[in-house]
Amino acid sequence: MVDTVKRKALVLFSGGQDSATCLAWALERYTYVETIGFNYGQRHVVELECRKAVLDRLKTEFPNWTARIGEDHMLDLALLGQISDTALTQEQEITFKTSGLPSTFVPARNLLFFTFASAIAYRRGLSALVGGMCETDFSGYPDCRDNTLKALQVAISLGLDTTMVLETPLMWLNKAQTWQLAENLGGPPLVDLIRIETHTCYMGDRTYWNLWGYGCGQCPACELRRNGYETYVRREAA
Repeated sequence: MVDTVKRKALVLFSGGQDSATCLAWALERYTYVETIGFNYGQRHVVELECRKAVLDRLKTEFPNWTARIGEDHMLDLALLGQISDTALTQEQEITFKTSGLPSTFVPARNLLFFTFASAIAYRRGLSALVGGMCETDFSGYPDCRDNTLKALQVAISLGLDTTMVLETPLMWLNKAQTWQLAENLGGPPLVDLIRIETHTCYMGDRTYWNLWGYGCGQCPACELRRNGYETYVRREAA
């Protein structure tokens, strides 16, 4: 078993539910955690504005984690948006392509995210990268799959000539279990923080408030988040 007590992590933190839960997961396991976000021209760029609120509240409301929260990094990856003709980076309707993939799939997005993050981690002396990718409740993105990320871990470690561990704590959890994980990590206060402060809606809509958070309520991301929250609440009430 790898000893994480003395290791340091870099969390890919978008400002959404999954990455916020992963950030709490990392803060519970690592003595020092930095965060990184990416502006790639996403339609829901409002998620980046949510990052500061989440970080600020984690620092002030969860004292056990305060001293572990390190520097936050933001990278401009506008080029990714320029080369991606997708419903996540352009004003397009969300549909499914003949390949079976949704039009929200941004090719190579997670591959690039982890690669850039590894360069930051290498320079900062951080040996683990944590991401909210999931193969259970997800949109079918091939770069979220466990095998993809295991292969990428090998490539990154070889390319840097040092061990770089890619952690994906949500890989085999559905959305209801992700809400439950948040409760296990930080109790109802963390669940409420994630409900109120994070953003998941692909449309970037923070006009409509729902019990599970802000969002249009219609896009695939909202549907996953809503269904997961409703299942989580039913289990809590049972």
